[in-house]
Amino acid sequence: MTVTVRSVAHADHDAWLSLWDGYNALYGRAGATALPAEVTAMSWSRFFDAYEPVHALVAEADGELLGLAHYLFHRSTIRIEPSCYLQDLFTAPAARGRGVGRALVEAVYDRARAAGCSRVYWQTHEGNATAMALYDKLAERSGFVVYRRDM
Repeated sequence: MTVTVRSVAHADHDAWLSLWDGYNALYGRAGATALPAEVTAMSWSRFFDAYEPVHALVAEADGELLGLAHYLFHRSTIRIEPSCYLQDLFTAPAARGRGVGRALVEAVYDRARAAGCSRVYWQTHEGNATAMALYDKLAERSGFVVYRRDM
């Protein structure tokens, strides 16, 4: 299988949405706890807005979308160069273990380098052992714990 990673295109909407729904279900955002449709619609529109720092990549093989990666560039108080936050990464269950996740992360690295970023970082749930086995090969754990409060 040859995996190609590219920027998302308008024609990808339905296949992307299926992957996006799978990603959200993985993290408990489905059914009654699903993201509101307007959040998904806004995210989709941001990928095509040149003034937005949010970007989307998709991985495909044989014309089928197998994964997605959403990332954004931002400034930092501890670096001059921008940083890249890999916000969402998802591979269709049937395509796992076939290099799709690695290809997406490597493509984000390429985009970050091209944008002059000095760091790419992301987070995952502590129970996501399968993903962490890959991430441990691609980056180092920072040791930081994430705190958050919804407003």
